[in-house]
Order: sequence, then structure tokens, then C-alpha cells
Amino acid sequence: MTIDILLTVAVTSVIQSVFGVGVLLFGTPILLLLGYDFIYALTILLPISIAINALQIARHYDHIDRDFYTNILVFTIPFVVFFLFLVTILQINIGFLVGLFLLFVALKSYSEEVERYLESMVKYEELYLAVMGVVHGLTNLGGSLLTAIVHGKNYPKDVTRVTVASAYATFAVFQILTLIFSVDDLSVNVVENGIYLTVGALIYIWTEEMFYVKIDNEKYAKIFAAFLFASGILLILKSL
Repeated sequence: MTIDILLTVAVTSVIQSVFGVGVLLFGTPILLLLGYDFIYALTILLPISIAINALQIARHYDHIDRDFYTNILVFTIPFVVFFLFLVTILQINIGFLVGLFLLFVALKSYSEEVERYLESMVKYEELYLAVMGVVHGLTNLGGSLLTAIVHGKNYPKDVTRVTVASAYATFAVFQILTLIFSVDDLSVNVVENGIYLTVGALIYIWTEEMFYVKIDNEKYAKIFAAFLFASGILLILKSL
């Protein structure tokens, strides 16, 4: 167990506990910057992401937008699996473009024109979800696009978070299965991973009781917009 990974898990678990994504979205680039390779980062972060999402789903599973989730299974997951197979071959940096898109989406809460544009984008949801699968398979940044499209649907906060969590957990499950069947020398330290996962789960419980339950729907929408904006800025800076 290393302190840099533990701190990364702690910080990103707080974010995922509130928004449904974060451990992979922010944890992956952080661990890469710290010198860990992509596959190793996935073996650390994927189980934590699934654990937090599972706790969120167990709490609010009846609020999941099932039609949207079905579209995720059909239009996103196949691309996640296929492009994760290619990730060790292709080196593609699309963080800058994703970051710009998130900045645009974050303005939805403050601009009626942006809101109308995002509503029209939903007409092409299947294409959007397919692109999201490609992005997530190659870079692990698909969570940013997932939060963007869900934010555009104007759900109440519980529906927003659990719908994101259910889709994000499904991403992670299929990524783990893909790694198991595609990486010959996949190495996992069960004890260390168990410690990291426990830390993530405990942070979720703390964040849920101390922060999330105290936010009303209107405040959550504003905070979510700020989260998208910050995500966009960070992705842009990382890609420069």
C-alpha cells in the first residue's frame, strides 16, 4: 500500500460519493501522472468505483432511469469493451475536446440557449452514447460525458446520481471482464486492493450522511454544474 494511491482514492471517493463518478475520471489521470501504468491504475480503481456505485444503487435503485440504462447497455458497452482491447496500442489524447464540451454543458444552468441546444442533442442520444463508449474504452474519461448528458435531463438529485452510478458501475464491470480475458499477466494485490476499497466505501458512508443528504435538488443542480465546469478545466489543463 502506498500513500499516494491512498490519498488519490480518498479524494476521488468523496467526489464519486456525491456525483456518481470520480474515482475513474480523476483517479486515472492522477495515477498516470504519478507514474503508474494504465492497466495497473484500472486494477486499483475499478473495484472501488464499483463498490461506491453499488452502495448508491442499493440506496436509490428505484429511481434509475431504466430506458436510459438500457440504451447504455446497447449503444455504449460494446464500444467500451472493443476500444479497451485497443488501448495498449493506440495513444489518443482527447482530453482537451472533452474538457471544452464539459465547460459548455456546465453553462446549462445559467443559459437558456445552451439548455435548448442540449435538449436538441438528446435527439441523437444513440450516437452520443456510442461516442461515449469509445472515449471511455480508450481513456477512462467517459464518465465526464455520462455526467454531461444526465445533467441535461434535469432529473431530481437522487435520479441523477443513481442513474449515473448504475451506468458507471456497468462500465467498470465490463472493463474488469475485458481485462481478465485480454491481459495475460494481469496482477492484482488482493490485500492492498481490499484496503483501498474499504477506504472508498467508508468515505462514501461519511459523505452520504455529512453532505449529500443535506443538499436539496436546486443546490445539487448548481453544484453538479460546478463539478462539470471544474472537470472541464482539469481535463483541458491535463491535455496541454
